[in-house]
Amino acid sequence: MPEVHLLVGVCLIAANLVAGVWGGYLWLENRPSAGFWYALRVAQVTVILQAGLGLLLVFTGHHASDLHILYGVLPLVVSLLAEVIRAGSAAQELGDIDVRSLSPERQTQLALAIVRRDTGIMATACLVIFLLALRAAGTSSAF
Repeated sequence: MPEVHLLVGVCLIAANLVAGVWGGYLWLENRPSAGFWYALRVAQVTVILQAGLGLLLVFTGHHASDLHILYGVLPLVVSLLAEVIRAGSAAQELGDIDVRSLSPERQTQLALAIVRRDTGIMATACLVIFLLALRAAGTSSAF
């Protein structure tokens, strides 16, 4: 089981780095991409899977340092907070605007602005998770 936890940890690091860099590039270039959102969801699944495996290891008697557990839990918190912030940012972008009263061109501009902001938020979260996962790996007894 520890080997699986290690393997998923490596996947978590790679997936969050890819999603974070890709999302950051898209944000800088102001380009939407459906592929980024798939990569983001894969990265988020690795976070959930890794935390679940870590919890299972702790409950089955494997010992981990307090720092390792902290750095293992923080990516879940970061991911959840990023989703909450993303939801709030869309509302902030919309404000009191009646979207149906806008021209189709303005609706598209507004949608693209929301996607850009969401991409930036989630890319940042992925990069933070990447760094936390590296730190968790550094506190692991596997290395």
